[in-house]
Amino acid sequence: MGSSKICRPPEIARAWHEVKGLHALSSCYNLQMAFREEIRQMFRLAWPLAVAEMGWMLMNFVDLAMIGRVGPSAMAAIALGNAVFITFGIIASGSLLSLDALVSQAYGAGRVEDCHRYLWSALAYCVPTSAILIAVFYFVGPVLGYAGYAPEVVVQVTAYLRALAWGIPFLMGYFGMRRYLQGLHLVGVIPFALISANLVNAAGNYIFIYGHYGFPALGARGSGLSTSIARVYIFAVLAVYIAWKSRVRAYHVEKFVRSLFDWQRIGEVIRLGAPAAAQIALEVGVFSGSTLIAGRLGAQAVASHQIALEMASFTFMVPLGISAATAVRVGHAIGRRDLPAATLSGWTGGALSLVWMTFTALCFWLIPRQLVAIFTNDPGITHLAVSLLIIAAIFQLFDGLQVVMIGALRGTANTRTAMLLNILGWWIVALPISILLCFTFRLGVVGIWIGLCIGDILIAVLLGFAWHHRMLRLTREGISDQIALAAEAAAQE
Repeated sequence: MGSSKICRPPEIARAWHEVKGLHALSSCYNLQMAFREEIRQMFRLAWPLAVAEMGWMLMNFVDLAMIGRVGPSAMAAIALGNAVFITFGIIASGSLLSLDALVSQAYGAGRVEDCHRYLWSALAYCVPTSAILIAVFYFVGPVLGYAGYAPEVVVQVTAYLRALAWGIPFLMGYFGMRRYLQGLHLVGVIPFALISANLVNAAGNYIFIYGHYGFPALGARGSGLSTSIARVYIFAVLAVYIAWKSRVRAYHVEKFVRSLFDWQRIGEVIRLGAPAAAQIALEVGVFSGSTLIAGRLGAQAVASHQIALEMASFTFMVPLGISAATAVRVGHAIGRRDLPAATLSGWTGGALSLVWMTFTALCFWLIPRQLVAIFTNDPGITHLAVSLLIIAAIFQLFDGLQVVMIGALRGTANTRTAMLLNILGWWIVALPISILLCFTFRLGVVGIWIGLCIGDILIAVLLGFAWHHRMLRLTREGISDQIALAAEAAAQE
């Protein structure tokens, strides 16, 4: 039989285990490489969006800082006007979040023309929505007089909101174009638009608030006017950029203008976006409610609550940008039917958010007194705000995770789950616990934040399970589709 060696069973087993080990090492290496590449792609997409979100925060900060020199009533008018604007404007624009899924999935599937159609359909949605918002902002000011606000504040907030109203169509258009560009992975222009818009806004504030270069001093109204001009500017920047990219890439976006009247696509934008808008309303509402509860505890309590909320909101802008990037990355993968890549994108976004929020939580934990000193030197407010930042340090970790999971689910065209879990976590769990701890157990504003923290943890955990379940279901459906196609091909043979 020759000199060839006959393998005994133990040698076969040993060889088989070596092959399995090599296969496991290869799979581990491939996963590691895929994870590194996903982090790189996610970071490229996320950092411009995070900078853009911070740009919004900076614009509000500049407005308050510059109007503060006019007087306390003007500053109160700006603060109240911004609260009204967020309540109506941001929620109305929330429906445009549907473009994260619609555009990114179409782009991932290679249907670039559908991306352009969704852009026009989104702009069609903006027209009547803007008209409604203009009417609301024009008439809501005088109504505030019946809510017990000081007459001088009502006069100024009315003028401020009416000046803001005329920038609404351009702001809505900007939101639609931004989501379209994100879906196409064209995000470099977005932070440029926001950063330069801050300069436009600051210059406008200098001219119109204080009355320079021959213009009258308009106070709060001047701030609203300069903000509207800045919004016209960011709309123009993105519109010019889209027109330029359309010519360079031969997209011919203008040829799809008929989609302004594509009622089916407009319906898709609204149907998928409405739960996302409702989710924003629920989250904004619970934090507004917590501020109202804190207001019943006195000036120190509400001031410390506002400081903690401002700090948490600022650091939240980075996970918000990561969330948008995650929605796009997941949408691209879903569009090209690559479910493992979609799963990896979702968890990678969560990991990046966790890294950032761990860093900010450590800052809240280790240097809370120095952070509070940015806002106040009052000993009573400082002591209370430091206690809240310690709780916010825990809150941070789960707040970043929950917003990224919302983005991941949105990338799969699922916006309803986040809405339902927000109802459960914020309104059924967090707010009642906050009220109970605040008043029944006499923990005051600390009890409010403990309740918010419990609700946020619950939402984050449930959204993580929802994301895992969603991808398992999509994977099963994908396998079933492959089996059906294979059976159909076999039958034809």
